[in-house]
Amino acid sequence: MADKLYTRRDVVKVISFSLLAGSGLLGSSCVNKEATEEFLQRHYLEMTEDEKKRVVKRLEERYRKDYGVKFNISTEAAKKGTLWGYGLDLSRCIGCRRCVYACVRENNNSRHDPQVHLIRVLRLKKGNLINLEHSEHYYNPEHVPEEGFIYMPVQCQHCENPPCVKVCPVKATWKEPDGLVVVDYNWCIGCRYCMAACPYKGRVFNWAEPKIPKEEINGEVHYLGNRPRMKNVVEKCTFCIQRVRSGRYPACVEACPTGTRKFGNLLDQESEIRYLIENKRVFRLKEDLNTEPKFYYFFSL
Repeated sequence: MADKLYTRRDVVKVISFSLLAGSGLLGSSCVNKEATEEFLQRHYLEMTEDEKKRVVKRLEERYRKDYGVKFNISTEAAKKGTLWGYGLDLSRCIGCRRCVYACVRENNNSRHDPQVHLIRVLRLKKGNLINLEHSEHYYNPEHVPEEGFIYMPVQCQHCENPPCVKVCPVKATWKEPDGLVVVDYNWCIGCRYCMAACPYKGRVFNWAEPKIPKEEINGEVHYLGNRPRMKNVVEKCTFCIQRVRSGRYPACVEACPTGTRKFGNLLDQESEIRYLIENKRVFRLKEDLNTEPKFYYFFSL
């Protein structure tokens, strides 16, 4: 152990733990063995498979008690030969926001106080696509699509060169081998540096304990994805990691009524996403920033 290099966060945790122990809190009923283990939990990337299993078991039991629902927490890793990419057909999007609501249901987002949406749909006047500063986030017409407007959904772009990852002081967010940018909520300290660094406003801060009706809870979750998030952490779209790593489409793709959303493996030359990139008029948001988003906008009509 003498040769191990400790991070600043390691030192802070040890000091904090010592203070708690010295105060007698760790021996009281308000801080039990489970809380102690979680406080000293290693970084997800450093955990062995056995350690992950113990953490998952502990979380599944806690969520069952908190929500009255059985949870199955996956830790399925990225599959070799996959690099996930997303396509969105701006000529077909009608601004119905069904993608937004499907995302909320699938990913156990807080429904109110706070209301958390990981997808934003922007409304713009036709011919004004390059002027996103004039877009509207909140619109409520009787019917969509509206004449004279186009709609542009925006969410995490899962950049190959993600600025959010670079600024995190505790390495709570990183890019997985299959290209998904993820967050370990147990390690997030809520500093929001990643939110400030993201040029796409792809991250959301959870200001309060999430409120999810019991009947709407999704118990099929991934440790790095849609498991219930706690107060004071940052959350984001993960392309539904719990789905795509088990061979399914993201919830927003399935919910879209017009076939606007496309998803697939960028390394598969026969995939639909590769065909679209190679044969349609494609662009990426703020490409001049060299973030290399894996989210591609295109026009098919």
